[in-house]
Amino acid sequence: MTAPRHVFRWDLDKTYLRTEFDSLGDLIKSAIETAADKQAYPGATALLRTLSTTDGYKVCIVSGSPTQMRTVLAAKLALDGVTYDEFVLKDNLRNILRGRFRALRAQIPYKLPALLASRGGSAPAPAETLFGDDAEADAIVYCLYADLLAGRVDHETLARILSSARAYDDETARTLALARAAPTGDVVRRIVIHLDRRSPPLGFRQFGPRLVPVFNYFQAALVLFADGVLDARQLLFVAFEMLDSGQYHLATLANSLQDLMRRNRLGSETVLRLADEVGAMTTGGLLSARPDLPPFATIARAFTERVRELRGAAPPAWPTDPEPLDYVSLVDHEHDHRRARRRRGHG
Repeated sequence: MTAPRHVFRWDLDKTYLRTEFDSLGDLIKSAIETAADKQAYPGATALLRTLSTTDGYKVCIVSGSPTQMRTVLAAKLALDGVTYDEFVLKDNLRNILRGRFRALRAQIPYKLPALLASRGGSAPAPAETLFGDDAEADAIVYCLYADLLAGRVDHETLARILSSARAYDDETARTLALARAAPTGDVVRRIVIHLDRRSPPLGFRQFGPRLVPVFNYFQAALVLFADGVLDARQLLFVAFEMLDSGQYHLATLANSLQDLMRRNRLGSETVLRLADEVGAMTTGGLLSARPDLPPFATIARAFTERVRELRGAAPPAWPTDPEPLDYVSLVDHEHDHRRARRRRGHG
């Protein structure tokens, strides 16, 4: 089997699927839903389907959903036409039977070793892109995974981080062993965090430009286009699915594009290149126009207008020599925040 050239690691709940688990009622509802009941975010299906069917791309799903939901989740992905190379779920029943109750909610002691095991269990790719959300600790665990592989976090520091994450001793030992065995390298090119809770994007600037918070999957597709992961035709598949949903219009997609530019997450030269490629599609025959959607020339014009509106505006600059992330403090803060949410009755 040929080694992949790019691996995409996806969470499911609140990243791909609209899932609520802030109350006991939400958990029960999620557990009894059929595959047909479960809803993906507009554009997420088109994006994940595109990635899973592109030659040389590998899709690995690492989710905190319980293993007992594998059948219905696999059926949902099949209904959406999404294929995957790996599907890892959390064995919460085993945690309950062993009396490991804090492991039920803990994400870092579960997800970090799952990511490391996935990388070490197959031929490593030269590049990885990670998708998560703002409901849990995905930003922390993905950055930690990236910095660990790149050698920016040593194993002694990792042990302290796992202690702050309330990992059990055997979880710590397994994670350290997996970290030593995993193929290393500065391979995580991009981290995309879906803002399910509508968290302010400014709160993620501490993680640096590699991590991009997005409000929708058109923004995610734009980031991947800028990274050279998607072409303009594939990006339009995502846009068309979002327009088809009835929840988005061309103006809202253009607003989403402009939002990324304002936040210095997308350059004007990239947008102008995209507009040129989209505008040329009618004559190039790369994609058939749809009478129920805006013409390609109209789409291209909407994008270029947003670039013109921002001419002269200075986007926020990134520090040239950023401080390394203090993962112990980040984990402690995340734990305190999660505990405060539970006290307020939000899960």
